[in-house]
Amino acid sequence: MKLLSSEIKNKVLESMIKIIDGKREQILKANQKDLDAFNKDDQALYDRLVVDNHKIDGMIQAIQEVRNQEDPVGKTISDLTLESGLKITNKTAPFGTILIIYESRPDVTIEAAVLAFKANNKILLKGGKEALQSNIVLKECWHEALEENGLSKDWIKLLHLQREETREFLKNPTEKLDLIVPRGGERLIKFVKDHASCAVLVSGRGNNFLYVAKDADWDKTVKVIVNAKTNKISGCNALDKVLIDKHIPNYENKLVELQQVLSNLNVDTLVDKNIGQVIENAPTVSNEDTWYEEFLALKILLAEVNDEDEAIEMINKYSGGHSAAILTESNDSAAKFMEQVDSAAVYHNASTRFTDGGQMGVGAELAISTDKLHHRGPLGLKQLVTNKYYVFGDGHIRE
Repeated sequence: MKLLSSEIKNKVLESMIKIIDGKREQILKANQKDLDAFNKDDQALYDRLVVDNHKIDGMIQAIQEVRNQEDPVGKTISDLTLESGLKITNKTAPFGTILIIYESRPDVTIEAAVLAFKANNKILLKGGKEALQSNIVLKECWHEALEENGLSKDWIKLLHLQREETREFLKNPTEKLDLIVPRGGERLIKFVKDHASCAVLVSGRGNNFLYVAKDADWDKTVKVIVNAKTNKISGCNALDKVLIDKHIPNYENKLVELQQVLSNLNVDTLVDKNIGQVIENAPTVSNEDTWYEEFLALKILLAEVNDEDEAIEMINKYSGGHSAAILTESNDSAAKFMEQVDSAAVYHNASTRFTDGGQMGVGAELAISTDKLHHRGPLGLKQLVTNKYYVFGDGHIRE
């Protein structure tokens, strides 16, 4: 694969900023067609589909941020000269071709592609049919920017494949694939993993937990729970499950207060059988599958635990490995929780909504990886490279 200079890549991004800004009306009209054709029953998916001027500003900002970041390709990781005189240099290198499969969000057509392109990867975009018109216009913006700078449109392609065609492409790709990143729910991730013939980097699944320790500051706790649950229900970093230590002072009163606060915000509350004895009007969890579920809705599950150990055990069993938080005034309890909970991001006295590239100082992100290889957490520009060894000899042979 041809390595592009940082200069030419940045010129493409500069062109892209101007093109998107100049085509706002065209982008908004295309998005309105998608919105008009969409079944609004799925509010979370609908929210992700909407493009307005604020979203377009966000696209432009993402491109600007990536344009200003250092090129991640060709950076020396290690440089050794052995006693034999053999010189071994390890450098960052592009993956090659990355396929990104995503649902609903047209802004991913910009944010994912800009990261992959700056890291010198060819990008194949497979957006959901619900965002087709929006994605077509955004793809045309990419192609205009590439051609304006003398590059082939093949660097960024939008795939138009039905489900069966996608399955066949994953099994028998018509061009070389090096990495697939599915961004979406569990069904999409399972579909890709079941059929892919190359590496898959799992991202997007939340099912995030928060544990309220017995010494938690209650005002702080309610504030964090409300933010983590209601700030953006369609976010993979939204809160789904709250585990409450039964030894907190005024336990029953606080449960009732929390349920009332959530009810006033139109949040549906599920409870386990123990909390159900206190909050009698709330439906009780009857199926263990609910514990594994990412809600993506104004819905939350409240459950009782005996102590921190039980909370850690439950989180490691049921969560999606995305984000988990502890509310406690004890640094020791927080340290134990954060070390033992197996999630990409762990929090002490803070909302899970901060698991985001921009919020964590990474910048624009391709996704939030819940895999452990090759990276976990926000996948920013620096994480979209692999590595390559360069070995220099002078007739060296291995004895």
